[in-house]
Amino acid sequence: MSTGAQSIILASKSASRQQMLNNIGLKFKAIPADIDERSIEEKLESNPQKITKELARQKALAVAAQEKNALVIGSDSIVELDGKVLHKAANKEEALEKLMALSGKTHSLISSVAVVQGRMVLWDTVETAKLTMRKFDENFARTYLNQIGDAATNCVGAYQLEALGPWLFEKIEGDYFTILGMPLVKLLSYLQDYHELEL
Repeated sequence: MSTGAQSIILASKSASRQQMLNNIGLKFKAIPADIDERSIEEKLESNPQKITKELARQKALAVAAQEKNALVIGSDSIVELDGKVLHKAANKEEALEKLMALSGKTHSLISSVAVVQGRMVLWDTVETAKLTMRKFDENFARTYLNQIGDAATNCVGAYQLEALGPWLFEKIEGDYFTILGMPLVKLLSYLQDYHELEL
């Protein structure tokens, strides 16, 4: 796939986001953004939709400042439980605490994507999925975390839906790609409609 002579950059080191774009045949390069996410979050009063939208924009803008002619894609995901924003676990014990907090409850996974060129945000969107986890005990959670390894601290919810994650869930409502970390269908639609993306 191509957008003519225009290059595309994904402002992320996320393996799942890179895999999504690779799977649809999009030609891009990945350049992780270097921004202070917690500082941005603190200014937005714990509103998860605003936080994830702004983080996606700022990631893309940070990379676009160095790659002025490229279309830069920024994306972000947040887990919200009972009105509280949850962050990535720093270690396996924190991941265990997070899974036990989510056990038996419904949480929101909010993902955003933005497209930037130079200093201008051309387009963005935010999507929300609702996920209900089964009620499980600590032994089950530890077994799960041991099997997914480093993914426990690389994923915002300490789970991977594309791998062993379905074992954790009772009900899932929402777009699959949004749950993986980026509203891919809407992004692809935008690129096709406004940047002549071709299969």
